[in-house]
Amino acid sequence: MKLNLKNPFKGSRAYLGLMLLGVLICIVILTFSNKLISYTSTDDYCMSCHVHPHAEQSWKLSTHYNNSSGVIVHCVECHLPPKGPGHLAAKAKHGLKDVYGLLFKDSADYKWEEKRKLESAKHFVYKESCLKCHQNLFPTTLSPEGDDAHLYYLTSKEELRCINCHLHVGHYDPNAAHEHNLNFGTVTEVKEIHTEPTTVTRFENFTEKVPGTDISIEMVAIPGGTFEMGSPKNEPLRDADEGPVRKVKVSRFFMAQTEVSWDAYLSFFMATSSQGRKESAGPAEEVDGITGPTPPWGAPDQGWGKGDRPAITMSWHAAQVFCQWLSETTGKKYRLPTEAEWEYAARGGTQTPYPFTGSPKDYSSKGFFRKLFGPDTTTINSYVVYELNSGGITREPANVKANPFGLKNMLGNVAEFCLDFYAPDTYGTYPGEIVTDPSGPTKGRERVIRGGSFKSDAKDVRSAARDYTKTKDWLMTDPQMPKSIWWYSDVVDVGFRVVCEVDELIEP
Repeated sequence: MKLNLKNPFKGSRAYLGLMLLGVLICIVILTFSNKLISYTSTDDYCMSCHVHPHAEQSWKLSTHYNNSSGVIVHCVECHLPPKGPGHLAAKAKHGLKDVYGLLFKDSADYKWEEKRKLESAKHFVYKESCLKCHQNLFPTTLSPEGDDAHLYYLTSKEELRCINCHLHVGHYDPNAAHEHNLNFGTVTEVKEIHTEPTTVTRFENFTEKVPGTDISIEMVAIPGGTFEMGSPKNEPLRDADEGPVRKVKVSRFFMAQTEVSWDAYLSFFMATSSQGRKESAGPAEEVDGITGPTPPWGAPDQGWGKGDRPAITMSWHAAQVFCQWLSETTGKKYRLPTEAEWEYAARGGTQTPYPFTGSPKDYSSKGFFRKLFGPDTTTINSYVVYELNSGGITREPANVKANPFGLKNMLGNVAEFCLDFYAPDTYGTYPGEIVTDPSGPTKGRERVIRGGSFKSDAKDVRSAARDYTKTKDWLMTDPQMPKSIWWYSDVVDVGFRVVCEVDELIEP
């Protein structure tokens, strides 16, 4: 073996040089990367990519910018997790999505109102970031309601996020103040007041005039008949609780053409509410007939407007009391529909997924290719206010056509309360070959809701689609103890319509 006696360290020097060059390159890359990360985390950079017009203005009006301490909370302090494990991964994920949107999408097509709701916000606002700054959840300046709410949060961390209550703390929304709305229900325009209810002698459509109010409710005569309740196993996108299909006979009844409007519900509120009354854990006590809702927290109409839009955020109990008030005021028997009556009316004599042509697969936006190319919504848009055409809010009934029975918004707009308790196996418990006027289980914890809403995919606005109330989830951010029996604090797409029973003396 021949040794290189002339320069025994030549190989070592080259190796050392390569190591030094590598270290230098790493330093340059890390320095550049750190500067790049810092630059792309500035508010100016965020605003250059996020072109939604309200973002910067609403941020500067919020308490995260405009506050007595002078502390400014920057974009990445809310919209990324704290620096550490997961920070860069989240930054890369959101950044790539934002770049794709900037390059390939038109900002004018974004549904900004929908993206400001909890369902969307929870994907890009991090609880860990909130708690990094707000380490003391019980400061001396916190109100009693805040104390109760934060105590509730500590016992429900798995279910609650900070933005359940503080959704608009980073982007100010004047319609989202979480405070007792003592002015709710104020009437600004007084129309002609009805003195007598409508007299009904025949089984035909009529206009109910509610005495003591200016409210008129269009009632549609729904003839009795037999239909197949539920969905067959081959119906696309069905759920298991929609079967087995049962043959059901339904007696005749009257049903409101549209969902109970804000105008109608506010008349009930003004006639029966009491601002000084406390919430009760049990049924409302009767005082001079009917005791109605206490004032709500926040704006139940979400700032979308009242008038003919469907009333929302009232509880199932409140809807029941509305029916009780309407019955006492008109001398007729009004109530919520049974689930069987509701589906029979929604189908309008059809047995297809919708009372118009088309398959749920044609109209649904779920699935990669449907999201990429978009479904053909021409037909369904004429009849249903749902996820793809609602813009994330309720709509007036004039926006849609009526079904074969002459009813509007049976599918979509807002989901509707039914009388029945919910059970996933309800249809399987019905005896006999044909069931007459079924009313569901005799007991339960939650009630049936039907029809889907402005937030629903096409599969959930089928005639057979079923859902149910979720009382605990819908009262998460109610600051009261006990929680309200009148208003839901965490659901904005459920309302109701009324039916009127037919007097036996009414002619066919």
